[in-house]
Formats: sequence, C-alpha cells, structure tokens
Amino acid sequence: MLNRLYFLLVLLTGIPMQAQDCPNPVYPVNGATNVPLDATIDWETVDGVPSYNIALGTNPGSDDILSSQFASGSSYTPLLGLPANTTIYVTITLFFFNQPNITCPSYSFTTAPLTTTPNCTQITNPLDMATDVNPNTSISWSYVYGAEGYRISLGTSPGGTEVLNNFDVGNTLTYNPPIDLPPQTTIYVSIVPYNSLGSAIGCNQQQFTTRTESEIPDCTTIVYPQNGETNVPLSPILEWDAVSDVTGYIVTIGTTPTSSDILDGSILYTNSTPVVNFEPNKTFFITITPFNDAGQAEGCTQTSFTTLLGCGPYLDFDTEEYVTINPEINMPGTFSFCQNEGPLVISSTDIAEGFRWYQIDEFENETLISSSNEVSINENGRYRYEAYNTVSHDGNIIECTSSQVFEVIPSEMATIDNITAQSIGSFLQLTVIASGNGNYEYAIDNIDGPYFDSNIFNNVQPGSHMLYVRDKNGCGIARKEFTQDLTVEGFPKFFTPNGDTVNDYWQFIQPPESEKVIFKSIQIFDRYGKFLKQISPYSQGWDGTISGRKLPSGDYWFLAIDESDREIKGHFTLKR
Repeated sequence: MLNRLYFLLVLLTGIPMQAQDCPNPVYPVNGATNVPLDATIDWETVDGVPSYNIALGTNPGSDDILSSQFASGSSYTPLLGLPANTTIYVTITLFFFNQPNITCPSYSFTTAPLTTTPNCTQITNPLDMATDVNPNTSISWSYVYGAEGYRISLGTSPGGTEVLNNFDVGNTLTYNPPIDLPPQTTIYVSIVPYNSLGSAIGCNQQQFTTRTESEIPDCTTIVYPQNGETNVPLSPILEWDAVSDVTGYIVTIGTTPTSSDILDGSILYTNSTPVVNFEPNKTFFITITPFNDAGQAEGCTQTSFTTLLGCGPYLDFDTEEYVTINPEINMPGTFSFCQNEGPLVISSTDIAEGFRWYQIDEFENETLISSSNEVSINENGRYRYEAYNTVSHDGNIIECTSSQVFEVIPSEMATIDNITAQSIGSFLQLTVIASGNGNYEYAIDNIDGPYFDSNIFNNVQPGSHMLYVRDKNGCGIARKEFTQDLTVEGFPKFFTPNGDTVNDYWQFIQPPESEKVIFKSIQIFDRYGKFLKQISPYSQGWDGTISGRKLPSGDYWFLAIDESDREIKGHFTLKR
C-alpha cells in the first residue's frame, strides 16, 4: 500500500497563468427570466484559472442566498435549489495561488414563480428498508423542486411520531437527531416538503432498522505539518493524532481546496505516512477523515502547508500573498543591428542579482557571451537573455531564472535611387524610389517629419523639395533634393493638328530662363495605357497620326525620361 502511495504523491507540474478576462455567463444568461428553480449555473472557462468561487445574493456582490462556494469546473448546481420569483445576482471569483483573486462584476437573472405545492421527497440516508443502521446516524433526503422547507416525523411504529413530531427543519437536506435513535429498533420516517402554496400531499413513510449502539469516530488533528506551516521538506512524513475505535483514515491531498490531484481518498491504517517528491514552493491542501464500521467522522477540517522555499510561487501565510523569487524581466523579442556602425550594445534595466547572455547557433546550442547586465553583439542571429535571483535554504542555493529569446536583425540607411514626378492638375505627385536592407519611412521638406510608410506624396506644390528616407530601426536618414526645373510646364497641354500651322505638332518646349533639360526618350500612350509612339526630343514632334491614320480627339498620356533617368509623366489633349 505504501509503495503505491509513493507514486500517487508525486506532484503534477504546472503553474497557473494570470487570467485576463472574466467569464461570460452561459446559462442562465444575463437578464434571463423565468429560470427554473433547479437550474445549474454555467459560465465560460478562462484559460489559466485553477478554480472558481460562486456567490448568490439579492443584490450585486451579496451572498445572502449562497455564501461563496468553490465550484466544480465552470458550473454550480445549488443543492437547495433557487428561491422562486427572485432576481438573483451571480458573483464569480477567479481563484489563484500565484496572484490575487479576481472578483468579477455581478450579473443577474430572475427565477420562475411558484405554481404548485412541492412533490414528496425520497430519503437517501439511510436507504428505505436498510438494516444494521448506526443509532447515531443522520437522516438525508433529496431536493424537491419548489420546496422552501421540510417537516420530519420519526416514530417506532407505522405512522408514529414518538421520536419526533412534524418538526420543521427549514430549507435543508439533512437532519441529525440531537439524541441517538433507539438501538435494534425499526424507525419510521416521514418527510413532507412545503412552500408558500402549501405542503406535499400523500407522502409515504420510509423505514430502516437500527443496530446496537456504536459511535462514529471523531476527527483527528494533524501533527505535522501543522496548518499553515511553510518550508516543509519535499519528502516529509505526514503525521496526525491517532483516534480510538478507528478502522482507518481516508486521506485526500490536492493543489487546490477542491482538488484531489495528489491523493484521492486513499485509505491508510496508521496515523502517519511517508511522502516523496513534493514540488517546492507549492501549497497543498489535506483532509484526513477517520472511519470505522459505524461510518466516517463528520465535518473534519481541511488544513494546508507549503513546501520548502524555492523559486515560487509559494504562499506567505503572514501576508496571505503568493511570492515569486524569479525576477521580472522586460526584454523585447527583436533588435536591429545597423551595419557598418560597430557593435550593438544592449543594457538590461531589470532588477536582478545576476545576468547572462547567450548566442544560439543553428543547432540550438548556446554559447555564453556576457555575465553582466550589458552585452555587445557584432552579428545577426538568435540570442537568449537570462536574469536570476538566488535563495538559500539549509545550505543549498537555488537559482531562480527568467529568460527571453530575442533576434538581432540587420538594417542600414537607405539609398535614394530616384524621385519621379507626375503632374496632376496644378500639383505634383512625387514618388521616392529607395533601396537598402531596412524598414523605411518617408518625409518631405522636414527632417523631423512627420514620417509616413508610403513613399508617394500627393498635392505637392511645383518647385524644389527635399525628400527624406528614415530607417525605422535608427540606422540613419537619407536625403535627396528634387528640383522641378519647370520640365512639366515644358510639355504642351494640348495641340490642334488641323494643318493651319498653329499647334500642329506636340513636342517638349524648353521653358525660357530655366535649366536646360535633355530627354533620352518621349513615349505617347492612349488613355487606356496602350503604347502609340515614341518621338525623338529633337524631332518636330507628333502630328496626331499613327501610320498615316489620324487619331481621334481626346486625352493622351506621355512618359519622358531625362538623361539622369528621372521620369516625367503627364497628359495632354488632341483637338481637331
């Protein structure tokens, strides 16, 4: 038995994450009406939440209907049902061990009204016709829809009330007689549910027979570890006071008050047991219930303890807060390395006892490159930053670390290859053509910005402008001046090839008093972008024909490329 227990008591790993959101109600939904009195209250689960508490009241946040209870999973069924025709406020609390609990805003629903008296109930303990029942037994029965209370009668003859006569126990599902029942006697039980509309009718008696007197055992008191004790060794010997007239002990251990993930009701026949390999810095909840042939001890108290100090989280019983030794770190996942500017120096501002920086190769091997809060990096790639605190216990030093893997990526100042201009009405559209290994943003006429992700500037006034390209990773700002040189104005807006010798040809005309512009080519397109003709800048120009065929009146487009590869785009009109 003990060997089996050794394996059962190995702690499951995992630390809950901080919840970010409160759950939404599933049933009843917020504002629901006419909700059945036996409804099960369901809500969505939230990742990382180990357990939930639920309270019910007649006002937001109150618990006058149901005091705060641990729920099993993300639902709860009130054992006594819900009060009729009542607006009920539900308050869900997210329960944590490594951070403060989060109490969510209350939501409400309204229950259905009573429409009839309740039905009869059924006794669940002792069972009908049971024998050999302990005379000090308690009596339990099932919930009945719409019941607001129960009256119980006990007798030693059919229909008799010699022991208890129509006693109102209120809205509860169990009754423990103040004195033991007569031994070796048949007991007749009648339980009648009632509500504000009346009592159940025609409820049958049930019966059971007692045996000779014997007592269920009392609860025990844990000796080690005591309730709230900290720094408990990872392999302790659990010990509790021996109880007389006991057959054994039912032991349950869990990592939450409602769980039994470590030990689930195992039966031990001594008042101590060794345990191996508890996890450090973990709080455990233990319940020990003595039992004998008369039954189990009732109302035994749950206790808790925390294993020896490690990195955490562990419960500080003085402050009732959970403590974590690992340092909090703030390190981004990406850094940019500006080429040709020397090493990238990264400094940590985190508060910790020590630091380490590792370079990670393609095979995931790590090489230590710094043991201070600062590191110099000369090449791109993947790295890992680590900060740590230490804690000492019984001469052993435990190192508690937090780490972040990050990547160093290359970046450089841009090169502005070209600035193209297009005439749109009386304004220009400038497009900045830049190249380089970086992430760039663009500004015009002001080195301080504003900067934009788009490399196109619209509604630009004719004239000269300075264009800026800035590397977002801080590797520099490139600049280049755009000079309009009145080239756009040198192209006619229209021509009339009608043979009157006035505006019969369309061709670039060098504006007077401006810097001379030399074009390598001038191409003409129709309004659908179809190429029509290329003319020489030194020719007479275009006469509005293609292969001797006159083209119709309308708008046409041109693309001119000068000797520095600047592009000038625009449109003109052919009139006949």
